[in-house]
Amino acid sequence: MATSVGATNAIVLNEPQLRIQRFNGLKPSGLVPLNRCVHVFPASVSKSSPVTAVSTPVKQDTSTETKRSKVEIFKEQSNYLRFPLNEELLSEAPNINEAATQLIKFHGSYQQYNRDERGVKSYQFMLRTKNPCGKVPNRLYLVMDDLADQFGIGTLRLTTRQTFQLHGVLKKDLKTVMSTIIRNMGSTLGACGDLNRNVLAPAAPFARKDYLFAQETAENIAALLTPQSGFYYDMWVDGEKIMSAEPPEVVKVRNDNSYGTNFPDSPEPIYGTQFLPRKFKIAVTVPTDNSVDILTNDIGVVVVTDADGEPQGFNIYVGGGMGRTHRLETTFPRLGEPLGYVPKEDILYAIKAIVVTQRENGRRDDRKYSRMKYLISSWGIEKFRTVVEQYYGKKFEPFRELPEWEFQSYLGWHEQGDGGLFCGLHVDNGRIKGNMKKTLREVIEKYNLDVRITPNQNIILCDIRRAWRRPITTALAQAGLLHPRYVDPLNLTAMACPALPLCPLAIAEAERGIPDILKRVRAVFDKVGLKYNESVVIRVTGCPNGCARPYMAELGLVGDGPNSYQIWLGGTPNQTSLAKCFMDKVKLHDLEKVLEPLFYNWKRKRQAKESFGSFTTRMGFEKLKEIVEKWEGPVEAPTRFNLKLFADKETYEAMDALAKLQNKNAHQLAMEVIRNFVASQQNGKGE
Repeated sequence: MATSVGATNAIVLNEPQLRIQRFNGLKPSGLVPLNRCVHVFPASVSKSSPVTAVSTPVKQDTSTETKRSKVEIFKEQSNYLRFPLNEELLSEAPNINEAATQLIKFHGSYQQYNRDERGVKSYQFMLRTKNPCGKVPNRLYLVMDDLADQFGIGTLRLTTRQTFQLHGVLKKDLKTVMSTIIRNMGSTLGACGDLNRNVLAPAAPFARKDYLFAQETAENIAALLTPQSGFYYDMWVDGEKIMSAEPPEVVKVRNDNSYGTNFPDSPEPIYGTQFLPRKFKIAVTVPTDNSVDILTNDIGVVVVTDADGEPQGFNIYVGGGMGRTHRLETTFPRLGEPLGYVPKEDILYAIKAIVVTQRENGRRDDRKYSRMKYLISSWGIEKFRTVVEQYYGKKFEPFRELPEWEFQSYLGWHEQGDGGLFCGLHVDNGRIKGNMKKTLREVIEKYNLDVRITPNQNIILCDIRRAWRRPITTALAQAGLLHPRYVDPLNLTAMACPALPLCPLAIAEAERGIPDILKRVRAVFDKVGLKYNESVVIRVTGCPNGCARPYMAELGLVGDGPNSYQIWLGGTPNQTSLAKCFMDKVKLHDLEKVLEPLFYNWKRKRQAKESFGSFTTRMGFEKLKEIVEKWEGPVEAPTRFNLKLFADKETYEAMDALAKLQNKNAHQLAMEVIRNFVASQQNGKGE
């Protein structure tokens, strides 16, 4: 039941059975101002003030107003995210003011400066695209490649949410870059800000019903939750609407107000003036395929099929999220939990109901607690489900049973199922630059390929003819884009956020530091006797916000000071378990003191096929800390002089001297040299 109230009408809900407890951060409770919705719920939900939200700006009664964060006030006074950003962009200054800095996020950009430079700040802007399912048409890829050289720092970055980031754009070039993206099949609208972010889906271009349906659903959800008030096009292309026609079912669901979800007559029927309390993340996938880290999203959607592979409906998870704050235990990473099942024709209604529940009830006074995970943690899943069902208009069906999740990288060559091939390429930290960037562009342009970005910061080349496989493989290998069998297994699953020098939140290195960290982990593997093909999932972030999802890693490093990290352990290779903090304030130069005893004991005490993360959970942190504290080094093999590898003592001694400079032994360095030589010889020979 929903009631819209006109300017002269006021409703006060006096009956306890018609009230629901909520955070009244938008307006004072009591009298209902112009264009406000009041949503009424049954007595079983709670007892407090009515649910309200803002659809159009209303003059505030500041004497009784509930506390709101500064960003909430910026949003409400912005005329749907236009003011003062529109004025700030016209000024001669290289930067924009505080309010505009918050508003431009909704347009897909962050203001940054290079923290490595001293003195006057050299302001620049990072742009992030919106690519549902990670889909990037050929034309858009080539344009992004050009823009990186013309207006950026010469690199493209693939993100953990299947988008591009373009760094180093100056304020005076923002409109040129934005309009170019928009006019070439791209968008940055909603890539940042307090609204639905990029919707994830498996990037693999399989011609299978379930994969195609998952991707179509992700695109429809993205369309449903795209802002409607036109601020984006007003700002960057002078009001010209450059967008493809929406599916009629999306328009129907957006406009449907049967259960009081919408702001009537508002330019933003779902978002109102306030949009959401904080960023909102959604992923769609198929059973077993956890390439999208499904449990880390506010909403996780899983296609459910019948025995013939025909999609029937969806399981829905809610309440995942990675962000936290150091030394504040009331903030935490959280896994999504089952909400229920809906038939396939109802999925957009269910998604809208969940988003509106968060819009109406998420905290708007303290942004540290504004994600939906905190609402669900506070309410419990049963109460949350009851409230969502009021907006959905029906009960959720029981969650359908699912098989075990598996992480899928889709690296290497694969059959699409339609006669074509796709090739997944590993990109360290998602950073495309130098010869790799040049060669990728040449291949994509020459063969007119569309691409897809994966949630693991890699790239997939799609629709490749069989005759093209050998020349493409050769060209890519020469640029360092290797078949996965020639990439260190540790690198294949590792991720890092950009961190320093541009991210204002970073307190330690991540992207710039992880290459050396991975080499050091590999050296420890060699030292304790772990095989080259063994691996652990390693993720590094420069702060606790968790942009590279470190809290799902088997080994997560979270910056907690200059050259200092928290160590998180206990995630699993299939990304279904939450890691826990093992140690604080571990200095970068002391990593081996912690990792060496952990990996040594994993090698010797693990159960059959037991992953490192599962091992650390089974052993328990108390025991592991005792092992680390008492560690005096691995037991040395009887001899380190390997005559099978070294033909003479002089060669061994020379190699040993070089190895010591890299904190390795002669055998470790020799094996590394041999592996690199074999890889360089094998690449480009058809695989």
